[in-house]
Amino acid sequence: MLTELGDFLKSRRAALRPEDVGLTPHPARRRVSGLRREELALLANVSITHYTRLEQGRAASVSDSLLEAIARALRLTEDETAHLKDLARPAAASSRPAPPRVEHASASARQLLAAMTDVPALILDRRNDVLAWNRLGHALLAAHLAPGSPDTPSTRPNMTRMLFLDEQYRRLYANWHDQAVLAVASLRLVAGRHPDDRALAELVGQLSMNSDEFASLWARHPVRTCTSGVKHLHHPLVGAMALSFENLVIPGAADQHLIAYTAEPGSPSEAALRLLASVTAPVTLDAPAGRHGVTAHSLPSGPR
Repeated sequence: MLTELGDFLKSRRAALRPEDVGLTPHPARRRVSGLRREELALLANVSITHYTRLEQGRAASVSDSLLEAIARALRLTEDETAHLKDLARPAAASSRPAPPRVEHASASARQLLAAMTDVPALILDRRNDVLAWNRLGHALLAAHLAPGSPDTPSTRPNMTRMLFLDEQYRRLYANWHDQAVLAVASLRLVAGRHPDDRALAELVGQLSMNSDEFASLWARHPVRTCTSGVKHLHHPLVGAMALSFENLVIPGAADQHLIAYTAEPGSPSEAALRLLASVTAPVTLDAPAGRHGVTAHSLPSGPR
């Protein structure tokens, strides 16, 4: 974590020029991009010695006021400031760290998902492992995977891994690069809060080894939380959709959250979502067509 702290501070210093913060660049040749340590220390009103020790991970204790002064000097966002504090004061590691706990969605959470018949939804843990999804959530995001894959830890999908390493999931996003930056920024925030999460470290290592794009983004230290927004998708069955999403914390479940997707009423995206629900609905053979007029013979052939 001490290396992470130094790398994070250096990345933010490199992003600012003296003239950006009201300083006059020294006429001598600059050997570093962005702000020098002494320039940042001046802006934050801290000693260069104290700041250098912090960046090198040698500061014994760090106050909130010091970290907030540095955050203001670096023009950090609220998320970046929280991340700085996490890195500067990591939770004390246990001398005998417990093995990673296998997460499961509760029965009541699964019941809630099943009741959301017209809304794609899924439950994720802090690493973005899929703990459960409803029928429409599976059809929207990962119809090429087995519906029961979240039920077994060994086959459980991870949305960040899929974004970088699963070509079918990757093609789902019309603005893949923006989604990739956001995914890495969110994962950085979680990694700062949980420095002893071995499973998370293994995920980062796997992605860094197998995706140059992930490794490049991770090295930039983006940090951002995402609780709502719009996903621009191009689904292989129903085409383009712009879906709003909400990321909701599940009370009583440590670091689990529910993500639900909705379309603007009356929009083409709502029509596409309804069509997806109809063509992927379970069908009883030899039964009359349902309210959408779907029968076993009307379903698309081939894997979905």
